[in-house]
Amino acid sequence: MKVIVLGGTRFIGRATVEELAAAGDELMVVHRGELEPDDLPDVQHVHCDRSELAAHCDELAKFGPDALVDCRALSRADAEVSLAALPEVERRIVISSMDVYRAFGALLLDRETDPVPIDEESPVRVERYPYRGRLADRDDYDKLDVEDVYLPRGALVLRLPMVYGEHDYQLREEFILRRVRAGRQRIPIGAGSWLACRAYVRDVARAVRLALHGAQASGVMNICEDRTYSMRMWARMILDAAGSTAQLVRVPDELLPEDLKPTGTMLQHIAASARKARAELRWTTSDPFESLRTTVRWHLEHPPANPDADFAADDRALEARLPESV
Repeated sequence: MKVIVLGGTRFIGRATVEELAAAGDELMVVHRGELEPDDLPDVQHVHCDRSELAAHCDELAKFGPDALVDCRALSRADAEVSLAALPEVERRIVISSMDVYRAFGALLLDRETDPVPIDEESPVRVERYPYRGRLADRDDYDKLDVEDVYLPRGALVLRLPMVYGEHDYQLREEFILRRVRAGRQRIPIGAGSWLACRAYVRDVARAVRLALHGAQASGVMNICEDRTYSMRMWARMILDAAGSTAQLVRVPDELLPEDLKPTGTMLQHIAASARKARAELRWTTSDPFESLRTTVRWHLEHPPANPDADFAADDRALEARLPESV
């Protein structure tokens, strides 16, 4: 197939480009040109901001695409600009997030509203723009807006949980790995009971390939691992993958350092079901233990440029440790 990928050079987009190129697809990757890895497969590139897509209509149409994969639509405007500028294609896939569900909104408000696992029929948020006033440059972010634009055009919406893997710029394992690198032998942790589903980045990319190459699919699908580990178990698995013997020490939630807050008490779980994707796409997940080992190995070999070396908050929390340790 000929596939246009919007945002195909970072993490999920990069893994998707690698997966589709390996399957023999011809790709045109549209991105700003700020990051173009040397080891990316041999694909065509169009360098432009999303807002400039209309100026490249002829180039995009000349490519003759069969499909579109939008990895980076964050707002209604992002989605509308893309669909207005791109030629008609047989298949459209857009990457969305499980933050569209009502349960995620409850999590932000420290409430509990929904049972788990969450499936595609679970209620979505009523309130829009969950990060408005919370995160810089995210006032207009809402994947529900993106879905509202794409779904009427017959798109398949893939709702993702926390995604981990190589090249993860969000550094989802760093809450443990920065302490491993510093040689910390005691790491404070909260109750650690929160269930937050995950997906390995190459499994996500495989879901995209299966959706493009298999039977026509539309609507929404959750993409996540079959089992959801608690934050405490996930932290322990990261330590094991790193070959660390550090001890997780139970401390009062109110004393947890900021990056360890998710290990504290969280009222709403975000565990989900991907039965629909397994049934319709014949999608399967990798062994999470092996996927995590691969992920941890990569991030240990590619540490952040400016790691946080301040562990004063850890020391204060450890002084007030609770009797239980894990």
